Amino acid sequence: MKIVTILGARPQFIKAAAVSRAIRQYNKNSDNYIKEIIIHTGQHFDKNMSDAFFTELEIPQPDYNLKIANLSHGAMTGRMLEAIEAVLQRQKPNLVLIYGDTNSTLAGALAARKMHIPVAHVEAGLRSFNMRMPEEINRIIADRLSNYLFCPTLAAVNNLSNEGVTEGVHNVGDVMYDVNLYYSERAKQQKNLKQWGVTKGQYALCTIHRAENTDDIDRLTSILEALRCIALKTPVLFPMHPRTKKLLRSTGKEKWLNGITILEPVSYLEMLGLEMSAKVILTDSGGIQKEAFFHNVPCITLRDETEWVETVSTGNNVVVGSDKTAIISAYNKAKKNNIAINESYPYGDGHAAEMIIKIVST
Repeated sequence: MKIVTILGARPQFIKAAAVSRAIRQYNKNSDNYIKEIIIHTGQHFDKNMSDAFFTELEIPQPDYNLKIANLSHGAMTGRMLEAIEAVLQRQKPNLVLIYGDTNSTLAGALAARKMHIPVAHVEAGLRSFNMRMPEEINRIIADRLSNYLFCPTLAAVNNLSNEGVTEGVHNVGDVMYDVNLYYSERAKQQKNLKQWGVTKGQYALCTIHRAENTDDIDRLTSILEALRCIALKTPVLFPMHPRTKKLLRSTGKEKWLNGITILEPVSYLEMLGLEMSAKVILTDSGGIQKEAFFHNVPCITLRDETEWVETVSTGNNVVVGSDKTAIISAYNKAKKNNIAINESYPYGDGHAAEMIIKIVST
């Protein structure tokens, strides 16, 4: 069996680490060998956000790097579609594996289905119910085109059911939970908070990368004003996304970073270490919302909605948008809320990737 895996952004590299490892384990114990061909679209081009992840997470190096980045949504998706189609024509896989909700996800789904190649969507069924988000459009279309819909939660299954999609749907759990379990101990061993001048439980960690925040100077300014206020009480570490840095430089708003400790993009293990030791996490990242949940660290989501409703319903996460007052209020109220790890844990049992490979290989 030949599987083509399509990746393009940091969260996809993390999820693929679990599934690629499951493929390698499957090949050790089965006569039905799976050959994985990896296409890296190039959507994330920063070395710390791309190349280093393949090494650190033990993902096989990409067989193809399309180097498509820094374009508008339409241009990026179109070029990816063309380039992915050429690879699929050459490789003739039995299955195309896509992750999440990026332009790479959409292009991979379109290219495969137009060539009548089955598609498996890891992290299917998520919905923000905000059609202004490019990610929402990507995930809806990808789900419609997929033959296998691997859902991370029961809520995702229910979202698909409400849309009339029931065939090929599997609630396998969250592959990010698999990865978190596998790498957390290593992250603890490599953790070095001294390099950033902070101690465990005595700092706030912030990430901002979504276009709704980074492309809107009013929203971004409001968030940064809140961070500056928080930094008067607690050190704030801010690994800055290249998009955010570009906007602040182009608008002359870098002064809003005064008092905040800016970090270059960090590796996955470094980020895990920062997350598990933080007092509170402020983010617009879906993946980091979940990782905060996994590590029992209070999370403040800098968006107007979240796909990860379980983190909110359990009290670990509060969604505040970009309002300065709401952010500061949420920070002042943030507290830990221990979640029991048992059969009802919302993100599965840590074996999602194994279930995915078992399903597609039969």
